Amino acid sequence: MIEATGLSKRYGATLAVDKLSFSVPPGQVTGFLGPNGAGKSTTMRLILGLDAPASGAVTVNGRPYTSYQRPLFEAGALLEAKTFHGGRSAYNHLLCLALSNGISRGRVGKVLDLVGLGAAARAGGFSLGMSQRLGIAAALLGDPPVLMLDEPVNGLDPEGVIWIRTLLKALAAEGRTVFLSSHLMSEMSLTADRLIIIGRGRLIAQTTMADFLDTGSGSFVRVRSPQAGPLAAMLTTRGATVTRQDAGTLSITGAASEDIGEIARLNGFTLAELSVHQATLEDRYLELTRDAADYQAAEGTLAPAGK
Repeated sequence: MIEATGLSKRYGATLAVDKLSFSVPPGQVTGFLGPNGAGKSTTMRLILGLDAPASGAVTVNGRPYTSYQRPLFEAGALLEAKTFHGGRSAYNHLLCLALSNGISRGRVGKVLDLVGLGAAARAGGFSLGMSQRLGIAAALLGDPPVLMLDEPVNGLDPEGVIWIRTLLKALAAEGRTVFLSSHLMSEMSLTADRLIIIGRGRLIAQTTMADFLDTGSGSFVRVRSPQAGPLAAMLTTRGATVTRQDAGTLSITGAASEDIGEIARLNGFTLAELSVHQATLEDRYLELTRDAADYQAAEGTLAPAGK
């Protein structure tokens, strides 16, 4: 369990995190989203005690992370992929971490095999994807109940992306707390159960993935029926918003597909189509963070270079 209350952090004139409160419960994968510069990495550093907050507090399993004598048994984290000595082997890198926390040598070999680096040699020659795997192995060393991963799929090939998705969901199913930051919306939509979204250091949303997608303006029910007119009128009187797409097709919001089908059945309306169209995570995220992004590309195409 991770809990933050009124967390703030300032770097000079920049307020990176602004009175941020949230909780990351066990048994689920919680996605951490926000535009570039929103304060996600700073928040993760504050959780781990790598930076000190100006105000507020954050705990891991009920205590500040820095208060644990063997912190790798409480929480494992991957914040940067290349945080290892390039001259060491993957095994020796993990062995140093293990010995510092009283973790057995046998555990080192187990996590290396788990991430697919059992036969790897000097870490200095690792690709980004292999470095990510080594960082994930380090996070798993203490078999902790809490995992924090910042952009863990960067550099991974398709097999690796599927592997990390499956691993994180399996760890959450064991009752662990999994806190995952990523800009890859398609992958986050397949992995996360809950979302925490921030912008300019402030909380924008804290909700389940299902509720977040269902409440978007891009979600609707499409109906095709030879009795589209009477059905539209009936749904409108019940508070739904109905848009006629063509003579026999309706786009409906404010009514569940099950209720629409039941109304059609009770009134003898024929339905050629009854389908739910849900907004994508990317659509909902952009809708919600449109005014919270500090860095936005200019519209239009690049003008030709002058001669």
